Amino acid sequence: MKLSAREAASHFDRPDPRRAATLIYGADGMRVALKRQALVAALIGPEGEAEMRLTRLQAADLRKEPAAVGDALKAVGFFPGQRVVFVEDAADGAAAPVLAALEDWRDGDAHLVVTAGQLTPRSSLRKGFEGHPNAFAIAIYDDPPSRGDIEAPLQKAGLTNVTPEGMDALLALGHGLDPGDFRQTVEKLALYKLGDRVAVSEADVAACAPLSLEAGADDLIHIVAEGRAAELGPMLRRLEAQGVTPVSLCIQVGRHFRALHTAASDPGGPGKGIGKLRPPLYGPRRDRMLRQTQSWGVAKLEGAMGDLMEADLALRSAGQAAPAMALVERALIRVAMRFRAR
Repeated sequence: MKLSAREAASHFDRPDPRRAATLIYGADGMRVALKRQALVAALIGPEGEAEMRLTRLQAADLRKEPAAVGDALKAVGFFPGQRVVFVEDAADGAAAPVLAALEDWRDGDAHLVVTAGQLTPRSSLRKGFEGHPNAFAIAIYDDPPSRGDIEAPLQKAGLTNVTPEGMDALLALGHGLDPGDFRQTVEKLALYKLGDRVAVSEADVAACAPLSLEAGADDLIHIVAEGRAAELGPMLRRLEAQGVTPVSLCIQVGRHFRALHTAASDPGGPGKGIGKLRPPLYGPRRDRMLRQTQSWGVAKLEGAMGDLMEADLALRSAGQAAPAMALVERALIRVAMRFRAR
């Protein structure tokens, strides 16, 4: 039986233990894994794995031992309660033993949970679950998360008191990060606000949001973007001593300037453009990039991007004789000097 998105959400939250099995498949392995974790937790509870009510099987191992799925489904556990048999990374090669075990399922057997990558409509595994009257097939797509998808982990973490600005920041973060990274950020935010009765603010979200670049490289980028050419030499020496390569520096500075150019070129203005960047920016980091965008303007940013592109091509040229870090330093000085040009 194939479930719609709404039916799937209900099944993940409150699964019917009388159902035989669930197939969860999709191209994004992290999204599939998160849904599988939610389903298993809802079926066996927080102590289920410790009570040995969860059996894990690798789909690749079923070729040597095809009866393992059926045996695991019918095994009697030492502890009472719902049991789950989880078959990981299945594909059509594992369809025969999985579907045979599903056909032999009876009341009282464990619930079978199977995860797989992208399956076409002609997949024998997918067709077997979709055609079974007591099993579910659920596709996990790479669509942006809905508001409900973002609010659910917040509620589980106890973050129910959130300001409108804080919720907007969390919604933007949920759209900009991978699901696993977003869940880790929510857990970090819950620890950050532990014992604090004040509502979660935009500043709280900004304090817990992951940084896109390492601190040292980030400092260098802002030195260049704010035209502080005199500070470039000492910062480059420090980064070089830490093992940062010239190519990586050129790439990261170029990425920052492309983001500035994207924001500056937005028809709605730099403020609107900054809000469309991914991953999203918050608090002081957002304000700083907005000031840089407004100070540079589109024309000067295009000139800076040209300087950085030339440096990147020179670094990758087989005939380049100048020391790589010196070449990058000259390019960054030229870019920083553009900031002061009129």
